[in-house]
Amino acid sequence: MADFLRPVLALLPVACFLAALVLLDSYKLVRLRAVLGMVLAGMLAAGVAYAINGALLGYVDFRTYSRYVGPWVEEALKALVIIALISRHRIGFLVDAAIFGFAVGTGFALIENLDYLTLEPHSALGAWVVRGFGTALMHGGATAIFAVIALSVLERAGGRWSMRALVPGYAIAVLLHSGFNHFFVSPVAGTFAIVLVLPLLLWAIFTRSDAALADWLGKGFDADAEMLELIHSGRLADSPIGRYLHTLKTRLRGPVVADMLCYLRLHTELALRAKGILMMRENGFEAPVDESTAAQFDELRYLERSIGRTGLLALHPVMRTSRRELWQLYLLGR
Repeated sequence: MADFLRPVLALLPVACFLAALVLLDSYKLVRLRAVLGMVLAGMLAAGVAYAINGALLGYVDFRTYSRYVGPWVEEALKALVIIALISRHRIGFLVDAAIFGFAVGTGFALIENLDYLTLEPHSALGAWVVRGFGTALMHGGATAIFAVIALSVLERAGGRWSMRALVPGYAIAVLLHSGFNHFFVSPVAGTFAIVLVLPLLLWAIFTRSDAALADWLGKGFDADAEMLELIHSGRLADSPIGRYLHTLKTRLRGPVVADMLCYLRLHTELALRAKGILMMRENGFEAPVDESTAAQFDELRYLERSIGRTGLLALHPVMRTSRRELWQLYLLGR
């Protein structure tokens, strides 16, 4: 029985916690395939950490390393996965930041616990309670906290990418990791604290994110609908947007300006459709992307090449191109 319980305690708690987070995502912001991809990325990060830790352990004893060096290395490797997602606009809200962050930590914890299970196959069951419910959840929670804080700081900065925006979340993740390894209290007490606090923290994040997403959907849907109505009404030339596009005729060729107007219309239509899909998901309906939408994305990419980088930059003042707007196009395009 003990031989059966050890791997169950090592792997099941963190995997079940991740599954619960995915199920709690009412808007279905992340796909299961993407979550599994992040778990694999976390496993890869654990493999890299194993090599780095093995090289550095020759210069410092294990206890000192696990408290003061290992947390910096391991949290940095996990954070790199999240940074890649944020920089490519694959994360739009706190919910998907928390899920992706916890998924990366889950993959890392699974490899770490499997390695420990190989090294200590007959260790006491109490140790596996601590590793399964404590260490594993700590890895997932630390990376989730980093992802949530990094996204929050970037949003407050207006979406402008800055490595300094990543420092607060990274520092907190390292402090949590290092504090857990210090065992200021007994391992059982530390594990109990994580099991108690982490669900409450993530529940608060989900609640806040759902409210922010509902507010963004409502305001964004109205703004996109008004933009489309203006374009199709024939009154665009008399609007501030129309006057702005008219001024571009002195700097850009006429066909390019015409393509910019087409791009603005197509971009707005796709953004409106993405918001509609999110609303349907929140109400339990699945809305697959049809062939006409795929064709619109092909046209959008063609127009991007036709307009060029200068034209796209000139469109920024009249387009909704925040991090969330770019994320919703990724949501629809995938």
